[in-house]
Parts: sequence; C-alpha cells; structure tokens
Amino acid sequence: MSNNITNKTSDDTKKPFLRDGFECISEQDTNPFSSAGIWSHLTFSWLNPLFEKGRNEKLQVENVPQIPRSEAADEASLLLEESLRKQKTRVPSLPKAILDAIGRPLLINGVFAGVNTGASYVGPLLITSFVNFLSSKDKNVNWHHGMILALFLFAAKTVESLSQRQWYFGAHRIGIRTSPCFAALFTTVLVMLTNTPLANMQEKLQTQIMEAKDSRIKATCETLKSIRVLKLHSWEPIFLTKLLHLRENETSRLKKYLYASSCVAFLFWASPTLVSVVTFSVCIVLKIPLTSGRVLSALATFRILQEPIYNLPELISMIAQTKVSIDRVQNFITEEDQKRLVNYRAPSFPGFVAVEIEPGEFAWHAKRPTIKITEKVRIAKGSKVAVCGSVGSGKTSFLCSIIGEIPRISGSSVKTYGSKAFVPQSAWIQTGTVRENVLFGKEMKRDFYESVVDACALNRDFEMWADGDLCVVGERGMNLSGGQKQRIQMARALYSDSDIYLLDDPFSAVMKDGKIMEAGNYRDLISNPDSELVRQMEAHSKSLNQVNPPKCTSLPKKSYHRAKQIEVTEVKFIDLSRSNQRSLHEKTESGRVKWHVYATFITSAYKGALVPIILLCQILFQMLQMASNYWIAWGSENDERVTKGRLIKIFALLSGGSSFFILGRAVLLSTIAIETSQRLFLGMINSVFRAPLSFFDSTPSSRILNRSSTDQSIVDTDIPYRLAGLAFALIQLFSIVVLMSQVAWQIFFLFLVAYYITTARDLARMVPIQQAPVLHHFSESISGASIIRSFNQEDRFRKMNMKLVDDYSRVAFYNSSTMEWLCVRINFLFNLIFFSLLIILVTLPSSAIDSTWVIWNLCNVENKMISVERILELSSIPSEGPLVIEDSRPGPEWPVNGRIEVKDLHVQYSPSLPKVLKGVTCTFPGPSKIGVVGRTGSGKSTLIQALFRVVEPCQGRILIDGLDIAKIGLQDLRSRLSIIPQDPILFQGTLRMNLDPLQQHSDQQIWEVLHKCHLAENVKQDDRLLDGPVAEDGENWSVGQRQLVCLARVLLQRRRILILDEATASVDTATDNLIQKTIKEETSGCTVITVAHRIPTVVDNDLVLVLGEGKVVEYDSPAQLLGDKNSAFSSLVMEFLRRSSSC
Repeated sequence: MSNNITNKTSDDTKKPFLRDGFECISEQDTNPFSSAGIWSHLTFSWLNPLFEKGRNEKLQVENVPQIPRSEAADEASLLLEESLRKQKTRVPSLPKAILDAIGRPLLINGVFAGVNTGASYVGPLLITSFVNFLSSKDKNVNWHHGMILALFLFAAKTVESLSQRQWYFGAHRIGIRTSPCFAALFTTVLVMLTNTPLANMQEKLQTQIMEAKDSRIKATCETLKSIRVLKLHSWEPIFLTKLLHLRENETSRLKKYLYASSCVAFLFWASPTLVSVVTFSVCIVLKIPLTSGRVLSALATFRILQEPIYNLPELISMIAQTKVSIDRVQNFITEEDQKRLVNYRAPSFPGFVAVEIEPGEFAWHAKRPTIKITEKVRIAKGSKVAVCGSVGSGKTSFLCSIIGEIPRISGSSVKTYGSKAFVPQSAWIQTGTVRENVLFGKEMKRDFYESVVDACALNRDFEMWADGDLCVVGERGMNLSGGQKQRIQMARALYSDSDIYLLDDPFSAVMKDGKIMEAGNYRDLISNPDSELVRQMEAHSKSLNQVNPPKCTSLPKKSYHRAKQIEVTEVKFIDLSRSNQRSLHEKTESGRVKWHVYATFITSAYKGALVPIILLCQILFQMLQMASNYWIAWGSENDERVTKGRLIKIFALLSGGSSFFILGRAVLLSTIAIETSQRLFLGMINSVFRAPLSFFDSTPSSRILNRSSTDQSIVDTDIPYRLAGLAFALIQLFSIVVLMSQVAWQIFFLFLVAYYITTARDLARMVPIQQAPVLHHFSESISGASIIRSFNQEDRFRKMNMKLVDDYSRVAFYNSSTMEWLCVRINFLFNLIFFSLLIILVTLPSSAIDSTWVIWNLCNVENKMISVERILELSSIPSEGPLVIEDSRPGPEWPVNGRIEVKDLHVQYSPSLPKVLKGVTCTFPGPSKIGVVGRTGSGKSTLIQALFRVVEPCQGRILIDGLDIAKIGLQDLRSRLSIIPQDPILFQGTLRMNLDPLQQHSDQQIWEVLHKCHLAENVKQDDRLLDGPVAEDGENWSVGQRQLVCLARVLLQRRRILILDEATASVDTATDNLIQKTIKEETSGCTVITVAHRIPTVVDNDLVLVLGEGKVVEYDSPAQLLGDKNSAFSSLVMEFLRRSSSC
C-alpha cells in the first residue's frame, strides 16, 4: 500500500516541495544553503537532495554538506573577539559582545517574530466576521464576501507558518554560534521584566544543578582515567559510592527544579482561565453583548496568548541556563592569559647562546616560590646540561621556567634562542596513529623519519604491531607500555629537529629548597670532593653495591658500578598486536529507534503505573476545557435559559477543574521524570563500573562522558516532557480524526513523515557522535598544553578544534533544518485543507486540526529517544565475573604463605586471536622474591593480568595457597593482592584519602609508612598534614613523590602478595636505595613479583622467570642462570652491559 502511495504522489507532490534547490551533493565543500533562492529558503527546499540521499541509503557524515561560512567556528570566534575588543574595558561583558556579534541576524529574526505574531492575530479578528457571515448566509449575502474572508484566513495562516519556521530556524542558526535563547529574548523582554522573581528562582536552581553536575562529571572523568588502578586495587565500590552520592546531590536539586516548574506550569495554565473569567464577567457587568462570534474570537485570542504563556516557564528556564552558562564562560575567558615568560630571538644571536636565565623566583602558587635562581644561568648552543636534584627539588620546575610554563614572581625574563622540544616525565600521547604522534603536524620526510625511528628503538615495536607505525594509539596511550610511550615522545622531539631539547628525567643534583647550588662542567664539579654531584654519585654507588651480584666471570663487579638504568624490556597491560584496535569512530545504530527503548523508558518508573493516570488527567483536562468553551459559547446565545451569574460560575468551575488536572499532570510527570532518569543513570553507571578493562581500552572516555552528561541531561529534563507532549497532542487530535475520518488528507502527512524520518533520525544520531570528539580533543589538549606550547603547535591544535566544532555544527545545523523542512510542508498542507473546509463553510476554528504539533512531537520524540538508546547501550555492557561468590569466599587471613602455582596456563584475548601465553607452568614459593623478565611481547604483562583476572585463561589455572582463583569473586581476589603500577596515579582530594581510601588505618600507622617512604618531611611542610590537598591527577606533587605515595599506600595495606611494576623508576638513586631497603624490610614475609625493566632490580631476587613468546624459557636463581653463559637471562644481562658501556 505504501509503495502505491509513494508512486502516486511522487510526481505531483514532489515538484513544488522536493525538487527545488541543488540536485546532488557531490563535493564535500558544497553548501546548498548559501546558493539557494528565495523560494528555496522559504520552503527549505535546498534540503531535498539530502533527503533523497538519506532515503536511498544510510546517511553518513561525509554525505552532510558543509555549513554556511557564517556558521563556521573560526568566523564566529573572530566576530566575538572583535566585539570583545570594541568594549575597551578591563573586564568586557560577554553578553554585550554576543549581542553585538549576532546583532544583524538577531534583528532579522526579530522581524520574522513580529510578522508571525501579527499574522497569528488575524485569524481571531476575522472569526467574528466569518461567523456573522455564516449566520446571515440565508439573507442573500454576497458569497464573494465569504470567499474573500476565506482567502484572508488562508493567507494569514500561510504567512504565519512561513514566518514562524524562518523565526525558529533563525534561532537555531544563532544558537549554533551562541545560544538558542537570544532570538526568543528579543521578543519577550517585556514579559521577562514582569517575571523577574520567577526568573531569579529558576536561575538559582539552574545554577545549583549545573554546579552539582559539574562535580559529578569531574569525578566521573577522574574515575575513568584511573579505572585500571581502581579495578586492580578493588576500589570500584568506593568510587562508585562517591559518584552515586554526587548524583544524589544533583537529583535533589533536580527535584526542586522540576517540581517548581510544575507549579509554574499550573500557574500559567490557570492564568488564561482567570483572564477568560474576568473578561466575560466584565462584559456581563457592563452589559456588553456576548455573541457566539465574539466569544469564539475571544477564546481564539486567549488560546494564542496561552501558547506563549505556556512556553514561558521553559523560556525562563532557558534564559536562566543561558545566563549561568554565559557567566561561567565569561569567568573563564576573562581569566588572565598566560604571560609569555620567554623572549624569542633569532637563532643566529651573537655568542651562540641557547638559553639565558636571569636571577629570579618562579612559583606555581604565588604564596611560596617553587624555585629560586640566585645566579645568572647561560647555556651555550650545542652543550649538554644535566639538571640534578632529589625528589621535589625543582628539576621539572626549572625546565618549565625555560619553556614559560611556570609563572615568574620576580626577576627578568628567560630568553631562548631557537625552537624548543620538550619531553615531559609523564608521557603525553595523542589519540591517533603512532606515525601521527611522531610527526606531530610536520611533513613526512621518509629518510629522516626512519633514522629517528631507528634511534629511538621503535623498529621492534613496529614489527610487533600488525599495522606498524599506523597502529592506532588509545586514549592517553593506555594500550602502550611506559617504555613505548617514552620512545614515541622521544621520537616526536627528535623529529621536530629543534634547536633546544628539554628532557625531564628524574635524577638528582640540588638541594630541596629549589636553589641552584652548583653549575659547571663535569670535570670542575667532580674535582670538588664536597660537591653535591659527588655526593649523589656516591649514593648511586652505594645503591649498586647493595645489589650483590653473583660471582661470575662474565659479569664483573666493576660493570655494576658503571651500570646505568637502561630500559631493556617493559610491561604493558594491553598487547597492541593482539588486542583489538581502538575505534576512533563511534558506531551508530541504524533505522528507527527500537520499540523496546520506548518500553524500557516508560516502564522504568514504577513499572509504568503512573502513565495511565497522567493520560487520564490530560483527557479530563481536554474534556473540561472543551466543555468550558462550549458552555460559554452556548450560554451566551441562550439568555432566556441561562442567567449571567450561572454562566460565569459554571464556566469558572469547568476552567478551574481543567487547571487542577494540569497541576496533577505536571506533578506526576515530574515524579516520573526523576525516577526514570535515576534508574537509567544507575543502570548505566553500574554497568560501566562492572565492565572489563578491555571495554575501556577500546572506548574513549569522552564517549562515556558524553553519554553521562549530554544524554543524561536530555533524559533528566527533556524526554519525559516530549513523550508527554506527543501523547497530549494525540489525545487532542483524536476527536478531530474521528470527525474527519472520511477525508483522505492523512495520506500526505504519512508520506511526508516517511520521507522525512529516515534522514532526520540519521542526523539526530550524528549530533552526539560528532560532539564526543570535540570534548575528547579539548580534554587531550588541556592535558598536553605544555607540550603543545613548547612545540609551538597552538595554531594547529586550534585549527583542529575549529574543524571538530564545525563538524559538530554541520550536523546540528542540518538536523534543525530538516525539522523546519517538515513543518513548512505540514503547515502548507494543513492550510490547503483548512482553506478547502472554509470554502465548503465548515466552521471549525483553524486551531482545531493542529497536525503540525502532533507530527513535530512525533519526530522530535524519536530524535530525543536516541539519547535513551545510547544510555541503554552502556547499560548492557558484558560485565566481569562476580565481585563476590558467597559459597567460595576465602578466609579473612588468606593468603597465608603467598604460594602461587601456575599450571598449564593458556591465555588469548579473544577466540579469533592467537594465544599470548602457551602452557606456562611454574611455582612461586611463598614468601620469596621473583623477577619476571623477557623481551617485549613475551607475555609478562599477560601473566600479571591473568593473576588479577583482568583476562580469563582459556585453559589451565592459577592457585594461590592451593585455592583456584577462578572460583572466588574478583573483589575477594584483588583486595588480597597489591600492585605498584609503573605510572603513579593520585586522586583529587586529601593525602589521607589517597593513602587510605577505605579508612582502615590510624594516623599513627599512616605516619609510620610516610617516614619509611621518606615523605614525612614533605607532608609536614603543609599545616594541614594528612588533610593536605592533592590536586587533580596529583599535579601538585612531582612524579617521584607520586610514586612514593603509591609505595606508602601499598605498604599500609600489608598484603602477602605484592607486584612491583618498576616502582622506583621515578625517584633519584639515593632515594631509590632507601626505598629498596624499605621494600626488603617491609616485605620480608611476602611474595614479591617484580616485572623487570632494569637488570639491577632482579639480580638479587630469589628466582628469575624468563618468558619468551608466551612460554617459560628459564626459571631458576639468578646465580644459576648467570653461571650459564648460553642462558637467555645471561644474554639479557650482556645486552644491558653493552648498552651501559656505550653510554
């Protein structure tokens, strides 16, 4: 049937509506909007080719044309900056700047709003004349008069609908550059002035909601970044509870906001009733005749007034949200820009000086200097300078002073001559391919590129990865090992071919107060026995002497004295060659939103029990409203049968009853909205926390954040009311459909909806998908801001941000345009039908058949329900094993001995991938110290993952003290193991919370481990002691200090099994010596497994396990393995010594 309909109507209906405008979208830069004519603009026919494309195939982003130049991000940014500069004030006003930037389109939009408002009042004014004409049609009245009235009504409705669509579309266009509220603001200023108290209340509530939401999103972001650490430490319940508490705080404020909005809706729905009662009462008192024509005209006028009054609460809410958002943005953009602390000069500056630093003080916080430079520092070009010092002494701050990242509080500027490249201590890797990270915006020069890759030892990694240097790097490089990340960022620095290289590597040289104590060449410093450098070398020698090497002719003790910390192999939790490549593009559903999505949403709150009650309230409201209108119209013509007093009383009673049901409807709807949003949020957040780590390796955190922020906000405050609006409109239209069941006009609406919905649905799905990369790129740019600035890449990243914003604006622009396309056509068809009805003297008011409102709600609901679809998708992630298995819970003292047995262990990341571990069998006696070594890709990380059940074996098993770990819950397993990861992770909060998140230890116990980890003195410098603040990502602590905190955290737990992933990699050698001693003393009764990157860390272990290609190559004591010159372990040691001696 539908095929016949389509074929029959395509020739006639499509001609005026579907074929005007551009013919096809063949190029990416085609912009049909700018080249469209007046008729095409009025009817939105320039969208026809896009609908044709979407009807024939699934719409992709590349099929969507470019946005007009005026909507581009860089153009809008320039306009705003120019408007801000025009104000010439210390703190420019952002609202004034926005109004100035969009003044012309706002004025044009205001004209359309005025035309729409004027045209909307023509109908009510003509109703009296039209009703009088119909009443006197038997008195030989000229029928031409009726035809003219009908034509005027048709013309007025056509002008009203066209101007309304241009008005709304103009608001959307302005919204792409600013906010949708400003267009409405132009036409409602007077109404706002009379509702200032209401606006203040809405603004206050909205501010509270946004503050609560900010806290939740910030905590969610921190949790997602640290999810690996949380799972390995079994801390998910703690952080989940924290997020739920923040959500509860947000929900409590949301309740106040929604219930306040319900009261506002009731008050404004009751206002037209009050106006009607007062108006008709005054007419009766003044003895003004109430004819049916006047009553119908008045009711039509009140109905026109009722719609903007009904929308006023939402408008006030939007204004409140806009004001809060603008205030927050203004606070950000009026922050003082980073001052350039570095003066750049030509590389050919006389004297061949590379860096000049005058005496001065630098500080991250103005209250206390971080580093003091007491003498002038001049660094010559081509020289190699070592900056030494203990943990927290100011080494990183010194480098930051050179690149201009740390504020200067005294002294003159730092001068650099030439380009710079900065390699930070914590590697910053950008999402993309490895090649893109190395090139970092520069042109590919094949020979130079290959020489850099070879110099940075990346060739072996490229051979291991299936796609070589085109291998996709996950967010923050989470699917790379620490060594791989460092090699990539070193290659990035070398490929930049800069004049100055700043390498932030943690080894010591100066006192802890941050003053430069000594400067000079190596011979000058080494000749002074009291030199700080000599003391540091002695400490290093002492630490190496404590590593008692076995007596072996192939490994002389002298070699240990010369040994340097050269990376041989590394651990990585996700083997890139074997794991699935991270998807940089979000997959989307196709077709209509499934019915189960609607069913799940509707039944989430009280199993849908309140839905029939809400519908009943709407039906009773509709019936009472119709009854009140009929009563006043009928009673005014029957003075003999109804007294004026009775007429008004019954009218007031019926109108008041309808308002009461509106109040019930609004309150129940808010109740459903709160309960539904909370249940969907709980389902999503619980599912995310129970997801395996492989999910986070393949899913950018920005995608999860987008769904927990943007989509959740839509569910909180939008979708319930959209669904309710659709149901209410259907109820309102039902009686009209019954009355006009003999008219075949519905066929046109069905055709339009079928033609529209496919393209509109695809565009609606693209909007949040294109928004996620904007958030991700912004977050990534902030975390790597110092590197971006040091490489002078700000302009490239700004352009990339503009491009991503334009990609998002593009789909948002066409998404809103398609809705106007539909409304124009529905309105036009409706007006034609209404005109036909007028011609045959059908006296139904023009507002009776408001099909536009029904179909607009229907399509809008489907688009909004995509947010529910995306949340439900996150709620159905396959989860890890159970946290607790009640029938198999280990005893409170387990494990007692720490004995680990690995029996015929086979592990693969998925059935379609090859095995990573192939029959590994070994026993770690407890308590003992075991080192695990092997080349990259040998399976070291997979073995550790299997121990924590991050990945489940496909064959074999692991027993701890005779208990099969596969038969107990994950929380019982992971809470009995400890791990110190290679990358130290701290959480925003207090030091106490970072050390003891479970609050199981006393202050005395905490201070004991702080002393053992040599952090006590640092902590005592802050008067708040254990309650001292820890910034986001621990940024107010150096990397070495963060690792010491992680060590203290593990020592505080006192567990029988400890895994060390190069725990002392970020501290100086003197502190390393003390930490190694502390670990030996504090873990004397523990099983310690060290995944070795450096040979000195395992040569004094009891046993060494050598892995190769997923199999056990060797497993014996270091002395026995080193005694065999042909052993794999001896080969690794000799390779280490060769690399050490060559440096």
